[in-house]
Amino acid sequence: MTSQVFYRKWRPQTLAEVVGQEPVTTTLTNALTMERVAHAYLFCGPRGTGKTSTGRILAKAVNCLSDGPDKPCNACVMCQAINEGRALDLVEIDGASNRGIDEIRDLREKINFAPAQARFKIYIIDEVHMLTEPAFNALLKTLEEPPPHAIFVLATTEIHKIPLTILSRCQRFDFRRLSKADIGKKLKEICDQEGIEAEPQALTLIARAATGSLRDAENLLEQIILHYGSNFGPDQVNDKLGLSNDARIHELVEHILSKDIGTGLRVINSVSADGIDLRQFNRGLVDYLRRLLLIKSGADETSDISPEMVSEMKRLAADVSMADLSRAIKLFAQVDFRMDPQSTLPLELALVDCSLRDNAVTKVDIHPREEAVKPRKTLTRQPPPVKAEQAETMPEPDVPVAETPVQDEAFSVPESPAAETPIADESIMADVADVAMAHEPHSIEHVRQHWGEFVNACRGMGSSGNLDALLRSSCEAVALEGDTLTLGFYWDFQRAKIEDRKYRHLVEKKLKDVFGAPLQVRCILTPKKDKPASKPQASHPLVDEAVKLGGRIIEED
Repeated sequence: MTSQVFYRKWRPQTLAEVVGQEPVTTTLTNALTMERVAHAYLFCGPRGTGKTSTGRILAKAVNCLSDGPDKPCNACVMCQAINEGRALDLVEIDGASNRGIDEIRDLREKINFAPAQARFKIYIIDEVHMLTEPAFNALLKTLEEPPPHAIFVLATTEIHKIPLTILSRCQRFDFRRLSKADIGKKLKEICDQEGIEAEPQALTLIARAATGSLRDAENLLEQIILHYGSNFGPDQVNDKLGLSNDARIHELVEHILSKDIGTGLRVINSVSADGIDLRQFNRGLVDYLRRLLLIKSGADETSDISPEMVSEMKRLAADVSMADLSRAIKLFAQVDFRMDPQSTLPLELALVDCSLRDNAVTKVDIHPREEAVKPRKTLTRQPPPVKAEQAETMPEPDVPVAETPVQDEAFSVPESPAAETPIADESIMADVADVAMAHEPHSIEHVRQHWGEFVNACRGMGSSGNLDALLRSSCEAVALEGDTLTLGFYWDFQRAKIEDRKYRHLVEKKLKDVFGAPLQVRCILTPKKDKPASKPQASHPLVDEAVKLGGRIIEED
């Protein structure tokens, strides 16, 4: 005995049933009413938003045999044939497995044949971005001037991979990611029709976990029903999603925000000792911190927080700054358990780093104000030596020099007698250097001076973690005009990689992190400059002896 899964059973059968895509469905409905259907459509958008389903509805509508105004009717012979998957004139092609030029040539040969039964022959090419460049070129002419009985529907999740020549020959429709309200409403409708008793909060959790994909939400709903039965609540959904409702999440958040490292470490180790999955616990922790951020910013109506949690979370959010909360979310969201999923070390380091970073920044911020309040001892400026013949002509000063306090920082000394002892802590000085670098006026010389630091900061980024390898010894900063940094690459392979939008976005993001200001990247090819051969150093007995004793040559005349 077989049955259809939810996402197939509840697939929309008319344009009115397509969830959350009103701009698309309204335009297509008007085109059908006015009989102005285009010969080629391009449907782009995230997965599970109804692209292929809309293509099938369009195929039924243009071939519907009903005389009524509402098409498709889903009752005539053609509509039923398409619904049952036995219509010969609806051709669905998977672009991922039929991506070569031979498959497209075969399509071009068959497209000229008249439809077998229907009025129009519909070609739906799913994941069309997977076609090769020769295949796209073979499709161009047919796509621009197909036979009058052919209509193309191209569907893709990655519109940036579609050649402009293809885009210009299609009517483009952008399918947006579905809202949680739309998904929740559809899930409630399915539950009512299927006799499923699900709490509203449980359906809200499913809708949020689907991240805008109705198909993912329907699949998750069916999995939960198969595991827990037709009666379930938010606890079962949290367990299925891997989210933790452990009360120690709230306890640990309090210690994070109060910078209580010792107690926070004990909570983390107690969670590990109880055998709780640390990855699951961390996901719940990050979600809790995110909700605090929404409450702190006044956007709690968008966070799906139950009323009993709001008052307690508002109390926590009132005692913490937005910067501290943002820093905590970033650190715990970046926790990596890949090396050892059962190790508490990543969570412990995130807790300690969250507290120590805040303390270091606070020291840098309050240090100048504290120094300004402390009483300073003043030194007297000693007048320069005066020659005997000038002494008679110099007027007497109105105020003795020794009594005039000197305000210049260069002449102020601390009260401590050990004046030679360095005052500033090394970590504070490092933070001060970072702040100074972030606010330093930008120039191409400044970028070149810190280029090595920037390349090292890119280590581990990119799909293969090789972003620093693509930049190291393969390019140089050529010019800085406004907020545009021109990079000259020695080889075309590295230039093409960095010009890819994914890599360019990472480079620009890291440039902002390192140099403190947003910079856009422009990539060009430039010849590699050979380093000039160094001149032989002149030998000198004193220089040779100094080098043997550990000295180094700084400059030569």
